[in-house]
Amino acid sequence: MKRFALVMLLLISLVSSGLGNNSQRPPNFVIIMADDLGYGDLSCYDGWIQTPHLDRLSREGLRLTDFHSNGSVCSPTRAALVTGRYQQRVGIPRVIVAKTDAAEHRNGLGKSERTFAEALAKHGYATGIFGKWHLGYYPQFNPIQHGFQIFRGYVSGNVDFFSHIDQVGNADWWHNDQKVDEDGYVTHLITQHAVTFIEQNHAHPFCLYVPHEAPHYPYQGPNDSADRTVGGKFPNHGSRSDKKEAYREMVVEMDKGIGEILATLRRHGLDRNTFVFFCSDNGATRLGSNGSLRGHKGSVWEGGHRVPAIAWWPDQIEAGVSSTLAMTMDLMPTLLALAGIEGHPEDNAFDGIDLSANWLTRQPLEPRILFWGTDKAKAVRRGNWKLVKSQPAGTQLFRLDTDLTESQDLSPQHPERVATLQRALENWSKEVNAASLGR
Repeated sequence: MKRFALVMLLLISLVSSGLGNNSQRPPNFVIIMADDLGYGDLSCYDGWIQTPHLDRLSREGLRLTDFHSNGSVCSPTRAALVTGRYQQRVGIPRVIVAKTDAAEHRNGLGKSERTFAEALAKHGYATGIFGKWHLGYYPQFNPIQHGFQIFRGYVSGNVDFFSHIDQVGNADWWHNDQKVDEDGYVTHLITQHAVTFIEQNHAHPFCLYVPHEAPHYPYQGPNDSADRTVGGKFPNHGSRSDKKEAYREMVVEMDKGIGEILATLRRHGLDRNTFVFFCSDNGATRLGSNGSLRGHKGSVWEGGHRVPAIAWWPDQIEAGVSSTLAMTMDLMPTLLALAGIEGHPEDNAFDGIDLSANWLTRQPLEPRILFWGTDKAKAVRRGNWKLVKSQPAGTQLFRLDTDLTESQDLSPQHPERVATLQRALENWSKEVNAASLGR
């Protein structure tokens, strides 16, 4: 009887620690990022586009109402996502452009930066990226140089959805570090390769990064045809006159693909041990919707960086809605914490924070101060207070819990708060710029 009792205690201990059942295997990760999708686009955010698969993800998971992209344009947010650090600190404060004679064309993610793919791969994870990279055009910047074991997609900011040609007329479709020809609509190809990756890696832990092109221009639905040709002249935004309808079709097709990924997880019995996160890289252009938020893509107003986001992990994350303030750069430290992996060394420390306790047990976060910056404007937020410095508007102060539309400037009534936030913004700018120069 004593031996039986000891065995039972051991089994209880193993189960409670997650080592005596299926959860002894580290969780899988699926990170899905839309491109230029607005806060007011999805039906689960009371938007104008019906997205049943994302709606289901939202019902079963945690819908975030105060989640923000690090940047208000593509490359900066993606740099923050994969490194857990402010994009200014890692030297990618602006879009990396396709035009070869532009200064930003030669920029890219430096080898000194560690990505979530590198960290997870070192701990036995299979890692793959299918879709948009946009963190450097040259071989040393390719995703396979940053921990991703397989890459299918494009390295520029956008390609024709059918011919896979970038906006300066170059073919841009890759298998790892080699250009390849592959027929198909980009959204369908991204889904196809993501599903294949799960099929091939379902027996061991994996991290799947799915950065969609939709609904970024060129505005092409699945039944359209190519506009761009190599070295040709073409309308970068696509030839359709009904671009808003094309935008809707693109989001619907992305939603269908997300449904296929979720169905693949369920088919292999992986849904209970897979953390799925969905977000956008910045706010919508004027073609989409940011709901009641002020501003659009490219601005530091809420419409430029408050984005739809959903965290889903059945039996682990309780379904609901969270108003916790969070940012793209929080994903990497969160993933590593969920995988039981220690974070960065001191010389490459995270700016983002681990959100796992907040999402899993609703443990509140410690107050923090966050920053956004473009060449023309900057913003800083502490709690519900947000300071915006822009031209020609100057310095303005808003209280977001009572004024989410950022329509009432309270700076005249709160000069001390303005001064405090301005100092914080100036100190942050000096720090991240100095770090970037020292890379």
